[in-house]
Amino acid sequence: MPVIITIVVIILAILISCIRIVPQAHAYVVERLGAYLTTWPVGLHIKAPFIDRVAKNVNLKEQVVDFPPQPVITKDNVTMQIDTVVYYQITDPKLYSYGVENPIMAIENLTATTLRNVIGDLELDETLTSRETINTTMRSSLDIATDPWGIKVNRVELKNIIPPAAIKDAMEKQMKAERERREAILIAEGEKKSTILIAEGKKESAILDAEAEKQAAILRAEAKKEATIKEAEGQAQAILRIQQANADGLKMIKEANADEAVLRLKSLEAFQKAADGQATKIIIPSEIQGIAGLAKSVAEIAK
Repeated sequence: MPVIITIVVIILAILISCIRIVPQAHAYVVERLGAYLTTWPVGLHIKAPFIDRVAKNVNLKEQVVDFPPQPVITKDNVTMQIDTVVYYQITDPKLYSYGVENPIMAIENLTATTLRNVIGDLELDETLTSRETINTTMRSSLDIATDPWGIKVNRVELKNIIPPAAIKDAMEKQMKAERERREAILIAEGEKKSTILIAEGKKESAILDAEAEKQAAILRAEAKKEATIKEAEGQAQAILRIQQANADGLKMIKEANADEAVLRLKSLEAFQKAADGQATKIIIPSEIQGIAGLAKSVAEIAK
C-alpha cells in the first residue's frame, strides 16, 4: 500500500511538472530529444514527460542595452569616446535561441564596428552636429544585421560624445570667442538702431517744424486775404452808399420839379466839394460861369 501511494505521488508530481503556464510578453522554446519542437505562446501548455523540455524562456518586451564608450576616429583624425544605447525587441524566439551564441555580445560588437564605420566618414564638426543622421544610419545597419537572429533594433541613440581634452578646450575657447563676437554684433546693431532712431526723430521733427511753418504761412495768407476782401467789400459798400445817396438826391430834386438854375447851382456845389480847398485850378463849364455871374449881380443889387 505505501508503495502504491508513493508511485501515485510520483506520477502526480511528474504530471504537474509537465504543466507549464507561459506569462504575458514571454515565449517558451520547447525541444524534444534535443531538437527544436515548437514555440509556446502565452497560456497553458503540457509537455511530454522526459522527452520534452523548455530550452529557453524568451522575453518579448522591448529591451534597452547601454554599451560602454567606444574609441572612434573621425575623418580628420580626431579620436573620441562615444557610448551608445540600443533599444531592441525579440521578434522570433526560435531564431533568437539558435541564431547566435550570445546575442547581447553580438549586438555590442556589431554596434561598435558600425559606429566606427559611420564616424570614420564624418569630420569632428559633423559628428557633433549630426547625431540624428548617425542614429538613423546605425539603426538601419543594425536592424539588417540582426534580422537573422530574430532581433529587431527599434532605436539607436548616441548617449555621450567625449572629445579629447585638447579638443574640448579648443571648442570652449571657440565658443567663448563666438559668444563675444555675437555680443559685439548685438552691441553694434543696438548702437546702429539707436543712431537711426535718433536721425529719424530729428528728420520727423524738422518735417513737423516745416509743416507747422507752412500751415502758419497759409493761415497768415488766408487772414490777409480775408482782410483785403473785407476792406474791398467795405470800400465797395461805401461807394455804393455814396452812389445811392447821389441817386436819392437827384431823385428828390427831380421830384421837387427844380428848374435849370437850381440844377446848375447844385452842379456848382458839387464842383466846390470836388475842389475841397486843395485844387489850384478848376475848369468850370460856361453854363455854370453864367450862373455864378448872375448870382454875383443879385448880390450887388441886394446891397
